[in-house]
Amino acid sequence: MRGTVFTEAMLGTVRLDAEPGERRVRLDLRAAADRVLLPHRTTTARLTGRVRIAGRADDPGAEGELEVSPIARRRIRYRLAFTADGRRLTLDGWKSVTPRRPLASMTVLPFTLYEDGAPVGEGVLRFPLATGLLPFLLGFRFPRREDPAEHMAPRWNGAPGRTEVWYTTLTDPATGTGVWLHHELTAPADGSDPFAHGWAAVFPRDGEVRHARFGPVPWTRPADGFTAEDVNHAAGRLTGSAGDFHWKLLEQPQGPPLFTFPRWSWRRPVLPAAQMLPAARATYDGELSYEGTTLSLRAAPGASARIYGHGNAHRWTWLHADLGDGDVLEIVAAVSTRPALRRLPPLVFLRLRRDGRTWPRRPERSAIGRLGLGRFRASFGLPTWTVTGRTALRRIRVEVHQPPERTLTLEYRDPDGARALCRNSESADARVVLERWWGHWRPEATWTLDGTAHAEAGDR
Repeated sequence: MRGTVFTEAMLGTVRLDAEPGERRVRLDLRAAADRVLLPHRTTTARLTGRVRIAGRADDPGAEGELEVSPIARRRIRYRLAFTADGRRLTLDGWKSVTPRRPLASMTVLPFTLYEDGAPVGEGVLRFPLATGLLPFLLGFRFPRREDPAEHMAPRWNGAPGRTEVWYTTLTDPATGTGVWLHHELTAPADGSDPFAHGWAAVFPRDGEVRHARFGPVPWTRPADGFTAEDVNHAAGRLTGSAGDFHWKLLEQPQGPPLFTFPRWSWRRPVLPAAQMLPAARATYDGELSYEGTTLSLRAAPGASARIYGHGNAHRWTWLHADLGDGDVLEIVAAVSTRPALRRLPPLVFLRLRRDGRTWPRRPERSAIGRLGLGRFRASFGLPTWTVTGRTALRRIRVEVHQPPERTLTLEYRDPDGARALCRNSESADARVVLERWWGHWRPEATWTLDGTAHAEAGDR
C-alpha cells in the first residue's frame, strides 16, 4: 500500500492576547499519510515541522495532525503543538473550502492559538502561490507503506552456494558502547547441509573490543527470522547467548525500510548479492551482558539489515550512520567476485534519507554512475576510506575512520569455501559533507560522528 508525503510552507501574522501589535509567523511543515490522498475522502496525516513567531518561538520539533477533507467536510484542518518562550501552545485552524472561491479558500488559513485549552491569540496564514506552488507540487511523494516484519522471513530456497544474513548494530547512548549482533545462514556450494552461525561483539569507547561466536549448528528452517538453538532474531525481538554474552532486546522501528540496492534485486535475486534494511532507524531496549558487564539499553539508536546472495564480495566497505533528527546514511561499496565484474572499479550503493526523502531517488543512480554515467567513487583502505559522489544538483563526500583499537577482525568461510575477512567497527568516526548547486557548490549540511558510526571493510 502506498502513502502520501508532501511539504508546505505558510506565512502570516498572529496577534497575541497579552501584547499589542502583530508578529510575523512562518510554518514549514511535512505531512505524512498512510494512504494516497484523494479529494473525495477524508484523510488524516501526521504533521511535523518548524514554527517560527518573531521574537517568541522557533521550534523545529513541532508535531500535530492534518485532516484533509475538501469535499466530504469542505475543510483542511491543522492542529499543531509547539513551544514558545517555554510555553506549550497549540495552533488550531482550518481552510474552509468553497466552490465559489476555490483558490482563496485553499490558500488562506485562519487559526487560533491555545494554551491549556484557553485561547491566547489569533492569526492568519497564507500559502505563497508565487514562490511556493512549484516546490509544493514537486514535493509530493507516494512511498510504499511496508511492515518491517515482512522482510525478516528467510529468503533461502534450498539452492546450494547461498548465504543469508540478519544483523543489527546499535550504540548505547549512556556509555557510547557499540554493539554488533550478526546472524548468518550458509548453504555450502558443494551441496552439504546448511548451517547457522554468528557472533556478538561490543565496542567500548574506552577498552578492548570483545566478541563471542555461536554455532555452527544445523539450519532448522524457521518461518520467521533467524533461529539457531537459543539465538533468535525475529521481527521486534533479539535474544540469545554466545560464550559469556547474553542478550534480550526489543526493537522499535522508527521509519520505513530502506533498500540500499534496487528494490527489484531484493525481490528477484539476480545480482550476486543484495542488501536492505527492514529497520533503517530503530531504538532498542533491554539488556546485554558480557564478562561481568551489563549494558542496560534504553532507546539505543541503531538499525537492522538483511543480506542475501552468493557470498561476500571480492572487496567491500559498508557504513551505517544515524545522522540525527530522523536522517540516516547507508553505503555499500563493493567489487564483485565474478570474473567479468572483478575488473570494474567498486560499485557504490549510497542512500541518504533526509527530511523523509531519499537521495539519490533510485539506488541504481550511484552504482551505474561508477560505470561512466555519473560520478560516485569509493577509495578503499584502512584505517580511513572515502566515498564521493554527485548528481546534477547535489554532491557528497563521506570520510570514514576506523581506529585500529576500535576495530574487530573476524575470519569466516563463504559458501564456496573461500576465506572471508571483515574488519568491523561499531564505534567508528565519520564526516559527511553534502553540497547543493546554486550557480556554484554551496554547503547544504555537514554531519560529524564521533564514535557512533557503524563501519566495515573486508575482502576475500
